[in-house]
Amino acid sequence: MKRQEFAEGIRDGVPICLGYLSVSFAYGMMAVNSGMPIWSTVLISLSNLTSAGQFAGTNLILAGGTYLEIAMTTFIINIRYFLMSLTMSQKIDSSMTMLQRFGISFGITDEIFAVSMQHPRDLTAPYMAGLILTPVIGWTMGTFFGGILTSLMPKMFSNALNIALYGMFIAIIVPPAREQKAVLFTVVLAIVMSVAFTYLPVLSLLSGGWGIIIITVIVSAIAAWFFPADDKQEERC
Repeated sequence: MKRQEFAEGIRDGVPICLGYLSVSFAYGMMAVNSGMPIWSTVLISLSNLTSAGQFAGTNLILAGGTYLEIAMTTFIINIRYFLMSLTMSQKIDSSMTMLQRFGISFGITDEIFAVSMQHPRDLTAPYMAGLILTPVIGWTMGTFFGGILTSLMPKMFSNALNIALYGMFIAIIVPPAREQKAVLFTVVLAIVMSVAFTYLPVLSLLSGGWGIIIITVIVSAIAAWFFPADDKQEERC
């Protein structure tokens, strides 16, 4: 029974694994091309499993940010996992030990949360182990191959790929921004505040890490104030 649940978790995690390969590949390229050794880049992916948090944290590391800046930035970016964990706890099998719950908490991502909440039965430890293991392998291997490819490429090509990464992020943001006013408002406000924190005399004195923290909190609060979720959106969630 446990083996079947573990195999079911692996099967459900394969699509997540394939999706993670491209994003983590881009992360590996960015980190190694910026000067980080491959082993540390892979270790970050293996021990974090968070795309937005990793990109932000790695950029702060490369920029010489303090430990407090890095910790605060990744905490704010990943704070949504608190709510996901609380929701998932309602579906956890009652026989699961505290150590197993700690293991599951490591592997909660947006995609793993979505798949687990669609699971028709209680979430058991074997099922969650399989569901988490497959994406972890995909995320880590994508980082490794991205770093290896960047290290083997001529410098001219790797620099060109850095520009392609920005294009990828723009491609991710533009479609939902065109369809939803809330997303467009949030993106534009974040851009305006980022420019302000870069060029205005007083704000530019803050380091990049604290700028990200302040911008994230302010933009999120303003967007939530002007675009609160209505009842229909909450029912769909």
